[in-house]
Amino acid sequence: MLFVAVFALLAASAVADSQSYSYSPPVGSGSGSSYSLTGTGRITAVRVWGDHIVRGLQFRYGFIWSHFVGLKIGTAQEIELFDGESIIQISGTAGHYVELVVFTTNRGRTLSVGRWSSNAFNMYASHPEAELLFISGRRIHWGITAIAGHWGIVASNRTSDSEH
Repeated sequence: MLFVAVFALLAASAVADSQSYSYSPPVGSGSGSSYSLTGTGRITAVRVWGDHIVRGLQFRYGFIWSHFVGLKIGTAQEIELFDGESIIQISGTAGHYVELVVFTTNRGRTLSVGRWSSNAFNMYASHPEAELLFISGRRIHWGITAIAGHWGIVASNRTSDSEH
């Protein structure tokens, strides 16, 4: 009987976790090598390099910058998130390359890099309390060719992340 109770509890928690996680499929041509920008905890800052297309991306988790993906052409545009602030939407345009990317926070602030074109996209979490956990996609030597969003609820709070 105890085994059944423990199994039911584990199954219920797995279902709850899957309901708080969602995935926005990739947009763009998808040519080149795959990448993912991941880290531990919440995203606390975003850097994007670009001109008429998105050239490179980097996230900061807590105080640690992720590896860089893409190409560092031009000046990096950066947004540092406030305590309790998170990325809740990725939008922009994509053709062969991701031509424009806009990261929007739960406080209405945005980081926009690139240039508008025709094929618009919009990504957001399916759970109202979820935030961007990481991105994945594809890249070639000149820039980012695809981007996908991975969303979920972060278990730790911002205060404990910033105290370490």
